[in-house]
Amino acid sequence: VQTASVYHHVDGRAGVIELLRDRVADGLDAGALDQRPWDTALTLWARSYRAAFAAHPRAIPMLMTAPVRAPRVIEQYERLAGLLLETGFAPEAVMPIITGLDNIVLGSALDMSAPQEMWVVAGDAEAPHLALAQSATARPARAERAFDLTLAGFVDHCRGLLEEGRPAPAPREVSDHRTRSGSGDPSGTATTR
Repeated sequence: VQTASVYHHVDGRAGVIELLRDRVADGLDAGALDQRPWDTALTLWARSYRAAFAAHPRAIPMLMTAPVRAPRVIEQYERLAGLLLETGFAPEAVMPIITGLDNIVLGSALDMSAPQEMWVVAGDAEAPHLALAQSATARPARAERAFDLTLAGFVDHCRGLLEEGRPAPAPREVSDHRTRSGSGDPSGTATTR
């Protein structure tokens, strides 16, 4: 069978990507989204999602550059959106929460395939603080602890949004610090609005 023969069975490159996405989705625990309260469901699903993608880290860049069409994957996101809306999140907060969760999970899944020694330090003299921090935590523990920290912070932030009844924050426009000199800002620092 030649490589081009696969296109007799799928709808071009997009079809191949969706078959791959569907294969990765086999590792997701769909039952996690049935758990309550919402933050338990979100956390369990994120862990399942991370494990599924960590098993296929090379697929992440390809899957992230193509729109999601796979029905089983859409169904998972539909359930997640429903969970968030039923919990009381504002509709305009749902997609930023889902996208933020994707960013955390996929970044962490890639981190799990990172080299054992991510920061190569020649010795304590070159970067003593980094060398100390790096030697204090072994790689698998580093990746797990970083994911736990990031996911917990994200879920706590979402709890705050829910308690305050606010949508997710709008994007902030950051002024270029080089244009601040004539603005009357005595600090000369960039500001956000």
